[in-house]
Amino acid sequence: MAPFHRLLIANRGEIARRILRAAQAMDLQTVAVFSDPDRDAPVVAEADCSVHLPGATPRDTYLNVDALVGAARASGADSVHPGYGFVSESAPFARACQAAGLVFVGPEPAVIEAMGSKVEAKRVMAAAGVPVLDGVTVTSDLADPKLAAAGDRVGYPLLVKAVYGGGGRGMRIVRSGADLGPAVGAAQREAAAAFGDGTVFLERFIESPHHVEVQIVGDTQGSVVHLFERECSIQRRHQKVIEEAPSPAVGPELRAALCAAAVSAGAAIGYTNAGTVEFVLDSEQQFWFLEVNTRLQVEHRVTELVTGLDLVQLQLQLAQGQALPPEARDARLHGHAIEARLYAEDVPAGFVPAGGPIHRLVIPSDDGVLVDAGYVDGSTVSTDYDAMLAKVVAWAPTRADATRRLIGALTRAELDGPPTNRDLLVRALSSDDFDAGDTDTGFVERHGGGALGRSPLDDDEVQVHAVAATLAVRERDGAGSPLPRGIPLGWRNVGRADQPVELVGDRGTVRVVCSGARDRLGVSTDGVQLAGVRLWSVTSEHVDVEVAGVRRTVRVHLVADDAYVQSPRGASRWRVSARFPLPSVGAMAGSLRAPLPGRVVEVMVHPGDRIREGQPLVALEAMKMEHTIQAPYDGTVAELHVANDSQVQLGQVLLIVEPDRKGDADG
Repeated sequence: MAPFHRLLIANRGEIARRILRAAQAMDLQTVAVFSDPDRDAPVVAEADCSVHLPGATPRDTYLNVDALVGAARASGADSVHPGYGFVSESAPFARACQAAGLVFVGPEPAVIEAMGSKVEAKRVMAAAGVPVLDGVTVTSDLADPKLAAAGDRVGYPLLVKAVYGGGGRGMRIVRSGADLGPAVGAAQREAAAAFGDGTVFLERFIESPHHVEVQIVGDTQGSVVHLFERECSIQRRHQKVIEEAPSPAVGPELRAALCAAAVSAGAAIGYTNAGTVEFVLDSEQQFWFLEVNTRLQVEHRVTELVTGLDLVQLQLQLAQGQALPPEARDARLHGHAIEARLYAEDVPAGFVPAGGPIHRLVIPSDDGVLVDAGYVDGSTVSTDYDAMLAKVVAWAPTRADATRRLIGALTRAELDGPPTNRDLLVRALSSDDFDAGDTDTGFVERHGGGALGRSPLDDDEVQVHAVAATLAVRERDGAGSPLPRGIPLGWRNVGRADQPVELVGDRGTVRVVCSGARDRLGVSTDGVQLAGVRLWSVTSEHVDVEVAGVRRTVRVHLVADDAYVQSPRGASRWRVSARFPLPSVGAMAGSLRAPLPGRVVEVMVHPGDRIREGQPLVALEAMKMEHTIQAPYDGTVAELHVANDSQVQLGQVLLIVEPDRKGDADG
């Protein structure tokens, strides 16, 4: 293979910026691509040039093979790096690149095709002597009776998995035969939307295993080596959120066995470039093959930090025909690295993806911490794509020190915009189970799921945050006042005028009243006077306040009616209620609203239908994931306001359910 000089990055977000930095370090010219929602993405300005992909949906843009190859031709690129997700594991895309004379940074198309089918991958691995789990492919002729028989043959609980793709999409756990049909249908739709192919298969499900993967790299001279393992067990909705290297569940003997199996897997398929062999590990330290990811992984950074290798630069070198360098052939583990995926999502609401403008995104990246972010201040998170904002990765000589560094960086991060999973990450990393290495795939559920995402602030700190937000609002609103600085806003010569502010946050509503100024400040929250309140200094950004003898500086960022507040103990977000709010039109009783903006993929009921509590009613697709709206109680569908393929906004009424009256009989 000849050297290349101009690299097209066929991706978006943080991985596009990660590839760009590696390419620039190798003195390669870079070409970015961007969809309509990504027109102001940071990578567009950072690349040497960029090409527009008209449209917003993945299918029209980052999954559009013709558009991507056309972008490479238009820009004069001679090579393409697909990153991860989208077309990174698309054999047709790799072939299209080769047909256009472009170097594809990845394995051969035939290898991608073979490993892209999880069913074919398992067949190949079994032939190579790698342990595999039994499974059954769901074909078009597998009607209800045959599907039920297939489920019984595999056994419950089982996993419905997309044959192509990954990232937790097209995947459902099924614990009984009654749930198999709906789970298969939902997984097929989700897989088709995310990967362009809705084929799924059934596989034995191992309860709460460790998810351990091995990084492999191969060159065109036939050498395949491993770069040790990663622990990727802490997941939500089958998507990883915390990864680390090395795995705390793997000792020297098991490490040798896992890595040997991964190298055998790579050798069996003639693997070139960077890839990952994934395994599940049970409580008896038995492991089984899951799949081969024929691409760079999101969590590649932890391997880089413990080996000292730059995997993206290594990919680019291997794609130019270079042999594996000595530092890869003789890699050694050094220290411990942990990565946290920071998502824009509402965790307590059920990990619902969130979108909207980012007003401030500042994550400390010093003291052994690095940050890969796809967004900057002023960026907008689109609901058309994955909700990951950034990866935050910490390295230290020991696992405990790496954990502390990562917690510190996440806690100090300024994340003003859509809700994030920051609190979940901090709580998980701070837990006794994590400290003990008890991080199987049931970790999030075992700790209460959404409960991990609750704010860590105690009631006293919530009160301080509310007071700080009120003082900042008062300072901002009084900035243009003609009154002298020492006179509080709202002062009248007929007596004191208190300034009530109502704040609505995750923990409820707080009514704060401030009167006086500076050291004569009087503050009450919800009618209770606070003792020992002294205001040392205040701006609309920082409040230096003393409450009950304890002085602290609290950061406040005001954006219209939103107040983002942060102290060393954590962060909070408040909506400052209008003093004279306009009357709102209340929704009819029984209204079920969209929990997020997205597209309706299936309406499962009709007006007049009798429904049961928990019954699926409407399926929405957003950020390549499917979300099902379920009946909150027994009743009747009174009105239906959406249809298949319609777009809905956050809070839009989808349907109205009239609850059964007490004593109603089944109809």
